Amino acid sequence: MATAFADQLRSLSDDALGALIQLRPDLVVPVPSDVSALAVRAQSRGSVARCLDGLDEFTLAVLDAARLSRAEDTALTSVSAILALASAAPADDVRVAVGRLRSRFLLHGPEEALQVVGAVDEVTSPYPAGLGRPADYLDAQAAALCADKAKLRRTVLAAPPGARAVLDRLAAGPPVGALASGGSVAEPVRWLIDNHILVPVTEAGRAPRPDGELVELPREVGQLLRRDSGPLGPLRPLPPAPDGSARDPKSVDSAGAGQAMEAVRTTETLLEALSVEPATVLKTGGLGVRDLKRLARTAGLDEPATALLLEVAFAAGLLGESDAAGTGRGVTTSRATGTVDEIFLPTGAYDLWRALSIAQRWEALAHAWLAMTRQPGLVGQRDDRDRPINALAPDAERAGAPQARREVLAALAELSPGSAPRSEELLGLLAWQAPRRARGREQAHRDVLAGAATLGVTGLGALTSYGRLLQAGDDPDEHDPLGAGPGGDLMPGASVAVRALDALLPAPVDHVLVQADLSVVVPGPPEPELAAELDVIAELESAGGASVHRVTAASVRQALDVGYAATDLHALFRRRSRTPVPQALTYLIDDAARKHGGLRAGSAGSYLRSDDEALVAEVLADKRLATASLRRLAPTVLVSPLQLARLLGALREAGFAPVAEDAAGAAVLSRPKVRRAPTRTPVSFRLGDQAGPPTLTGPLLAGVVEQIRRGDVATRAARRAPVTVRAATGQSVPGLTSVQAHTQAMAVLQQAVRDKARVWVGYVDSHGATLSRLVRPVSLSAGYLRAEDERTETLHTFALHRVTAAVLEE
Repeated sequence: MATAFADQLRSLSDDALGALIQLRPDLVVPVPSDVSALAVRAQSRGSVARCLDGLDEFTLAVLDAARLSRAEDTALTSVSAILALASAAPADDVRVAVGRLRSRFLLHGPEEALQVVGAVDEVTSPYPAGLGRPADYLDAQAAALCADKAKLRRTVLAAPPGARAVLDRLAAGPPVGALASGGSVAEPVRWLIDNHILVPVTEAGRAPRPDGELVELPREVGQLLRRDSGPLGPLRPLPPAPDGSARDPKSVDSAGAGQAMEAVRTTETLLEALSVEPATVLKTGGLGVRDLKRLARTAGLDEPATALLLEVAFAAGLLGESDAAGTGRGVTTSRATGTVDEIFLPTGAYDLWRALSIAQRWEALAHAWLAMTRQPGLVGQRDDRDRPINALAPDAERAGAPQARREVLAALAELSPGSAPRSEELLGLLAWQAPRRARGREQAHRDVLAGAATLGVTGLGALTSYGRLLQAGDDPDEHDPLGAGPGGDLMPGASVAVRALDALLPAPVDHVLVQADLSVVVPGPPEPELAAELDVIAELESAGGASVHRVTAASVRQALDVGYAATDLHALFRRRSRTPVPQALTYLIDDAARKHGGLRAGSAGSYLRSDDEALVAEVLADKRLATASLRRLAPTVLVSPLQLARLLGALREAGFAPVAEDAAGAAVLSRPKVRRAPTRTPVSFRLGDQAGPPTLTGPLLAGVVEQIRRGDVATRAARRAPVTVRAATGQSVPGLTSVQAHTQAMAVLQQAVRDKARVWVGYVDSHGATLSRLVRPVSLSAGYLRAEDERTETLHTFALHRVTAAVLEE
């Protein structure tokens, strides 16, 4: 069988062999040495399972029809037999599905003698289409009943209502049920067993079940009960069409763009909050619940959305871990507790990210979200040990998360623009497209929908136009002229998705509207330079498409502290404001400037001096400064044991406006040092967007096919001369030669795995010697044979490409 399979692959044209590799790219990772090795890999459990994972519900149902229609003596089926069993579906659709299976070599051979790859039975349910095994396999009395079709129908019709409910449930699949242990069998089930409609069975190779024995519904009875829907049950050749709301695509884009801008703004708010008050890394890793609640209040979000944005920022390399000093030079250990002292801080990449346009900032977050192996929806739930899962903790790691996001976005992209399916409808569509892969991933898919809505990839429940471009993975438009970069314009090489989103966002503004109450209205997203100025000179009151700030005495003092002079502030407001600058603002700036620097602080620990003796006396008498331990050296000079920075902070908290001075007495004005974690590489650049083996095309695909062909020619030439295979003891094994062995090895090994029989396995060792061992095969998958040597009680692993022969023990 294995040789016949390899011969079929060998007979394919280069184009057909390349098409198989494109449909099953894992077959050439790594590139097989020849066609025989390719055939072994194509029949292995792992490769077959991966191939089945990508098939839709209808194609899998047709594969079940092929398994059910196999002849008992030859294990072969035919297209006509499959059509007869799947008669409930249009014949053309069934033929197309058979073509999909044959093109992937899950079915192989001529149309009237098709064979199912053996590994299909090993990696799928033992009950194809949810039908049980034939009655003659289970029980002689049940077989006699099923052989008499009329009597079988009468018996089923005579079943009491309770028994008929049990039959209907088992007929829908799976066809087995467990009997309760330690008590009498329920009357409906007892009636079915007594009338041989249900057959008690025991799971092969397993210990008795603690909850009782099993009963199985014979295949013939299940097919009879399915007479209305067909032997295979309901068949859906086409995917279910969601009937959710249809939105106006323009409204979808508008809503999504607004949410994208909000996601960028909120992420910036969270990172700024961590810059001011870093959060401690838990001993087990991750962010504490209290810190998450604090950040959620700061950003005005619920905790799940906050956890999502923090996870995305970390994946994008904008957030990282640092030592408590914020130096990024490693991890410090507390001498008192012996615990690692780490904190979460924005990284250096965050400052570069802030200089980009809103659309480009969003793209960085969206790419990181698509690629990160994290499932933020798990935050707040409990793990297997009943411990809470924290944000940024290792427990939220899920390797399948990127694949789940791609599946959801691909399903939305296949719908017409503006389609907004309900979550259950979309889950049903995903379950039809890849039922094996979607099973058990419903919550992960719901988390993807929530994340897409939070990030603005979707709007009003539908995929946005720029979200489609993001999902398609469009490359940057190399033919577009360079952007201007900072100032809100696009950077060079911006992608098509970024340009589509940028066209939907309001243009960045470079001006403000100063009101009489000292509020500052920004009528749109501020350009980066204006945003940096507003961070210093005003306090944010409300954010959104149009934000509102307020100028206060504290914000003016902060501007003076970082180096602005009163004239600079007057000029800034005159330049930026489209409304007349209120006189109250002018007075506020001038008044703050007169007071600013009235006190001078230096190192003593630190000292404090002023030409105003009354002011010095006021400071000395202020009880709020008791912790500074001020002491008068002269009518105009005070000293403190505190360091300069702490003294300045205490004075400012008490409402004074001191400035530092150097040894020469000159004022030292500087921006506060921003703490940053070490820069990290964004996850999107490490992982890329492709899941699994890459799809080969063009010259690369042709090169792989040529390499396999050349290896096949060389291997066949080397095997033309018969070579006697010797046992590991050095004795020859009669009747076992490399030529004979290679033609039968895979078929013999697969049969030995099923029968648990012992075989002589011929193989080539690492030194090139041809030897053999008597072993009992355990499994045959992923290109390896695992077998037990009962004499030495050891488990051996053989690479299948080194196996040259296999003969059953006589």
